[in-house]
Amino acid sequence: MTNNIAILGGGNIGTSLAKGLINSNLYSPENIIITRRRTHMIENLALEGMVISSDNLQAVKASGLVFLTVKPMQAKEVLGEITPELNHEKHILVSLVTGLGSKEIQAIIGEQIPVFLAMPNTALALCESMTCISHGEVQEKHKEEVINVFNHVGKCITIPEELMGASTVMAACGVAFALRFLRSIAQGGIEIGFGAELSTLIAAQTLKGAARLAQESGNHPEHEIDKVTTPMGITISGLNEMEHNGFSSALIKGLITSYNKIEKLKKLRD
Repeated sequence: MTNNIAILGGGNIGTSLAKGLINSNLYSPENIIITRRRTHMIENLALEGMVISSDNLQAVKASGLVFLTVKPMQAKEVLGEITPELNHEKHILVSLVTGLGSKEIQAIIGEQIPVFLAMPNTALALCESMTCISHGEVQEKHKEEVINVFNHVGKCITIPEELMGASTVMAACGVAFALRFLRSIAQGGIEIGFGAELSTLIAAQTLKGAARLAQESGNHPEHEIDKVTTPMGITISGLNEMEHNGFSSALIKGLITSYNKIEKLKKLRD
């Protein structure tokens, strides 16, 4: 299999993936081919040594591992375009397209091509993504190759395909939810006396530390919360006020709303 990879779709996720693969030292820039119809919008990637192109078919022809990172409305058209060049002995297709199922993909490209579904987030560029993948019957070597890629740009787990919609909300949308939470804490910091830059720094580092506590301790979040909530203390007073105003409920409802939107879009396509 060729060492080149093709990233079909040079939008936010496609460019984040490309940068992450370089930052992780898994691939050299010259081995990454990234496509976009308007190539002038990704000229900065060419300056970093990557190959940019508007020709999806040629990108696939020159590659072994193919990532589909276009918008959902463009996906089926691009799959139809590249199908003549896909070869089951050479190619692995990894779709990062929201709501596009493996059966829909294989109905276009055939069942011989190894297909993986993946849902990372834009922290790919920093090698800090949470990526969920699913797959049907594939060779172990193909599975290892795909998992290796995403483990180099963060953490990767394998889940059943029916959970891919939920993983989109948790991992991909979750970045925006977490950043909105960060912004809210920073704004509160300004209210109590910090400047905007310093408040954001304190909030971001605090959230980073909290996330590591949850990851590395293996404890339930409430266990770590209990460590900083003393009787009649300031932390529990703040938490209770937030819950009184619907803090946890609002977050959960937001997650469910995003998930329902994915399900609605899937039904419209069907």
